[in-house]
This record gives sequence, structure tokens and C-alpha cells, in this order.
Amino acid sequence: MRVGVVGLKMGLYLATWCRRLGMEVVAACDRDPIRRAEAADLLPRVALFEDWSALLRYDLDAVVLANDFDEHAPLAIAFLERGIHVLSESAACVDERQATALLAAERRSAATYSFAENYVFHPHVQLIRNAVRAGEIGRVTLVEADYLHGMSPDDVSSLIGDPSHWRGRIEPTAYCTHTLSPILALTGELPTEVTAFPIDSTDSRAAVVMLVRLSGGGLAISRHGFLQGEPDSHWSWVSVRGTEGLAESVRASGSRAWSVRVRKEGWTDRNGVTRDEERRPAPLTLSDGTLVEPKAEGTVRILEGFRACVETGAPPLVPVGQAVAASLVGVAGARSLRDGSRPVSAPNLLL
Repeated sequence: MRVGVVGLKMGLYLATWCRRLGMEVVAACDRDPIRRAEAADLLPRVALFEDWSALLRYDLDAVVLANDFDEHAPLAIAFLERGIHVLSESAACVDERQATALLAAERRSAATYSFAENYVFHPHVQLIRNAVRAGEIGRVTLVEADYLHGMSPDDVSSLIGDPSHWRGRIEPTAYCTHTLSPILALTGELPTEVTAFPIDSTDSRAAVVMLVRLSGGGLAISRHGFLQGEPDSHWSWVSVRGTEGLAESVRASGSRAWSVRVRKEGWTDRNGVTRDEERRPAPLTLSDGTLVEPKAEGTVRILEGFRACVETGAPPLVPVGQAVAASLVGVAGARSLRDGSRPVSAPNLLL
């Protein structure tokens, strides 16, 4: 399986894992010569280019898109039209026009589109998914998901205030896929309505909360951005309440952050026994016996799923429909903010 990589920041990390998992990384590109030089040291015998279009003319089975957040859809469409399988980081699209074009390109192509949403496959989300699928907490009614960074005000300002960085270009609601993708995966539902609020009205770009009505009638609450007090910088927390109980990740630092508390209410048991326990994820090991650290587990599972798509025809782990749905919640959220936090219908392009 011959793979190309676009973008050599996160892309270099993904390329390294591709190689560890048995894929052949043969070409890569980045506009930054310093990143290309670093890649030349870490990825010997890989052809390096400045412009991504050079990869369209290269002999590739698949491509990993790890370029800027708001530049993925046009490249995904171009590679799909060449019959090259695509694994794209978030966001899948930045507006409805791009979403429509991406969905159409994927339908026409003999290749597949996979969304590189690793948070769907992090250990705590997997444990919660198992509890939900087993019916342990009943019908899901409320899902909450956080993706938060604890950083100094100066660091935040230099990042989201820099127009040359994609963080400075995007709407504050846009980077929502690390929360919305797990929500959609856990519920199996689609977003129908979005209401967005800035968390701090004096600094409206720093962090937002979005209320998302789901197609099954339940509610989701998504929080993302820059807030203080979380145990780690890139903090993910997920909570699912059902009609019979609760499953939520533990707010703790270190390894306990991947654990999940599951509570089953006593009135659901004929003996009146309440079950409340903390579950730890089983370790993930590679075929060579290498132990995968929990924070890399989602990435490994996504890449293994992508390889299965290309080599065996397996369906994408996170297909284009879910990728578009999660990304468009951020688009709808931006409209809600501009309209004074009024509810906005989430575009349903999947029916």
C-alpha cells in the first residue's frame, strides 16, 4: 500500500505511524522547507515536494491529508477523482458548498473517503460505546463532550489572534469534530438543530458551547476551545446519560483519564441493587507485541481501519457522511453566533 502525505506537522506523526503499521510512505509535501528537511531525516527514501498537486501525478494507492484545518475538501475531491483513497483530518469541509461537492466526489469515485477522527477511537470513548451498545444505561437522552486546552492567555491570544495560522482564520465553533464525531458515533444519530454560545462574552473566540438536538430526540452539549482547570492540555471528556444510568469518562490526570464510570440505577434491578463501577481500558498491542500508549490508540485504530479500506475493501471507520455532519455542526454554530445564539437547522445532506 503506497501512501502519500500532505502536510508535515501532524502529517509527519501520521507518516511515522503508517510505517510502523506496515504501510509504505513514498511521497509527501509541505510548503515549509524546514518541515521538508525534518521529514527528509525521519522518512528516508520518501519523495518530498513543495506543492501537493505533485502527489496527484505520483503512483499512490492512498493519501493522508494533514494540511491546514480549513483546506481539506478541495484536496480530498481532487484525489478521489484520481481514484486515490483519502484519509482526511478535520474539518471535512468548511461550508455546505464544499460538503455537497465532497459527497458527490465520493459517490463518483472508485476510491473511499475516511475521516481521521481519532477521538472516536480513544480508549474512554470505546468503553462508553461498549456500555451504550450493551444497553447498560438504557436509551440515550443526553450526551456531553469536551475538547479543551488549558493555556495561558498570552499563548491563546498569539494562536487565535494570528491570521497566518489556521486557528486565527476559523470560526470559534469550527473545531468541533473532536466532540461531535464521538457524539454521533455513540448515538448513531444525526444533528438537526444547533445553538451556539460564547462561554465568555468578553472573549468570544476563546471557547464556545453548542447545544445540538439529535435526530432521535436527545440532546448533545459540546464544549471546545481554551478553558482553564483541566488535568491535561488536550483534554477530552465524554458523558452519556441514559434512561437507566450513566457512562462517563473520569475527570482525572494521567492514566485514569482513560477510565470510565458506569452507573446502573438500583430501580432497574429486581433486587434493587445499584451498580456503580470504574472501568479501565484493556491495553492495545501491535502484532509485534509493542504496547500502544493510550493517547495514540485512536490514531492507530484509524490508520489500521484505513489500511483495511484500501487493501481489503472494508468500509471506512468514519465515513464521509459522518465527517460532513460533524463538520457542518460548526458551520451551523457559527451562524447561530452571528444571529445572537438563535437556533439554526443543521444542514442534512445525507438523505
